[in-house]
Amino acid sequence: MSSPDLQLSRPLAPVRQRSYDRPASLDNPRSPRRRAGIPNFEKFAWLFMRFSGVALVVLAFGHLFIMLMWDNGVYRIDFNFVAQRWASPFWRFWDLALLWLAQVHGGNGLRNIIDDYSRKDRTRFWLNSLLLLSMGFTLVLGSYVLLSFDPNIS
Repeated sequence: MSSPDLQLSRPLAPVRQRSYDRPASLDNPRSPRRRAGIPNFEKFAWLFMRFSGVALVVLAFGHLFIMLMWDNGVYRIDFNFVAQRWASPFWRFWDLALLWLAQVHGGNGLRNIIDDYSRKDRTRFWLNSLLLLSMGFTLVLGSYVLLSFDPNIS
């Protein structure tokens, strides 16, 4: 036998034991217990932020165009203009959608910030409670003004 034949009879690389050759387990991962609440809430909140952002751009720029650029712009805005505008259900719905989408979109963003930066569960709970209370107050008061506006003030 020549020397090249001797080199071919040895293994080229060390063979590891069988425990190293096993693939990863297909069992369920050992992860922490899921938080109680709505399943897939964060996914729906993420999707809501994207869709409401697009809708808010349309609503806000439409509102700015009508209020600032149409006819005489800011100089025509008075009680009579608002009364004529809100006499139409279309404009009431427009302003109501703008109010609700902006408030819930902003509140969801603040909820994400609270979840990211509050370390204690108690702090997170109280900040989220304060946020929910202030959002509810603003939405109820704004909706009340929009829906109960009476242009016939005496």
